[in-house]
Amino acid sequence: MRVLLVEDNHFLAGNIGDYLALKGLSVDFANNGKQCISLVKQYSYDVISIDVMMPGQDGFEVCRELREKLHIQTPIIFLTAKIELEDKMIGFESGGDDYLTKPFELDEFLCRLKALASRGPRADIGQISYGDIVIETNTQKVLRNNKEIKVNQMQFEILKVLVQHAPNIVTRHDLEYEIWGDDLPDSDVLRTHIYRIRNLLDKPFDEQYLETVHGKGFRLNKLS
Repeated sequence: MRVLLVEDNHFLAGNIGDYLALKGLSVDFANNGKQCISLVKQYSYDVISIDVMMPGQDGFEVCRELREKLHIQTPIIFLTAKIELEDKMIGFESGGDDYLTKPFELDEFLCRLKALASRGPRADIGQISYGDIVIETNTQKVLRNNKEIKVNQMQFEILKVLVQHAPNIVTRHDLEYEIWGDDLPDSDVLRTHIYRIRNLLDKPFDEQYLETVHGKGFRLNKLS
């Protein structure tokens, strides 16, 4: 089992690392969130253990970045002195799978690591949805009512932004900036893509999601 231990207390990290190594685990270390992100981009882990109170990004913020930006599916346990129920709730809401408060027994920590590793990667990470629309960000697959909708790369990116903001209106300016940044296309490419998305997403179904709000932008409606 390979574990990433994110802990800014070098003494504690050393003790935990020595114990896990004696138990046959392979351990990598990160002192802060930035190092954690860098290692996760390079290597695969069975479990990630994150301290909450660290300089710079705290553990909750690191976890959110792993889940929401990098779509990391690896089980995550928080190892922290923050014992309040509110903190635990924030930990789970940020994407954590377990929460162990300091001080703790190393034997219990090992048991929790093994339990998390046995569950395997989380299948729900990297997936966003609205109504019966499901977007799998890792595979770039789009489904409506469990039926796959074939979209190209640009249509996928546009639809992902609309789903993330639904049911709110996304202005034309904001949508164009999300997709192209400052390098806007010369022609009205967005209108063409919206037309094609509407045909792919709505035409085969009775109820229509995609709405053009004249003078404002676009949105996905709430359906009955």
